[in-house]
Amino acid sequence: QVRLVESGGGLVQAGASLRLSCAASGRTTGGIVMAWYRHAPGKEREFIAGISWSGGRTRYADSVKGRFTISRGNAENTINLAMNDLEAEDTATYFCAAGPRPYMSDYVPYEYDYWGQGTEVTVSS
Repeated sequence: QVRLVESGGGLVQAGASLRLSCAASGRTTGGIVMAWYRHAPGKEREFIAGISWSGGRTRYADSVKGRFTISRGNAENTINLAMNDLEAEDTATYFCAAGPRPYMSDYVPYEYDYWGQGTEVTVSS
C-alpha cells in the first residue's frame, strides 16, 4: 500500500498563487509515478497534471496549462504543484495520486492506483 499526504491548500484571492505538495510513503520500492487531480462540487474528478517517473515529461489539463507547474520534490517520492494566476474556477479539493512506475520511464499514465485524502483550495473572486 502507498500512503499519500497532501499539503499546501488554502483560501486565496483570484490572481494569487499557491503551492501544493504531496509525499508518498509505504510500498514505494521500485518507484512510483505521481499526479494531481481535483474535484469541484457538482463536477467530475478532473486530471490536472502528471509527471513521468524520470521527471522528463509532464502532461497538463488544458484548463491549467500555462498557469500550473508540476515538479518532483527534493525529497524522494514527493511532488509539488505550483499554481499561479488562480481563478475562482480552480476552487476544488486537490488530490495526489500515485501508481507503480511504468516500464517506460518517460510515460505519464492515465490511471493511478493510490489516492490521498485531498487538500482544499478556495479561490475568491
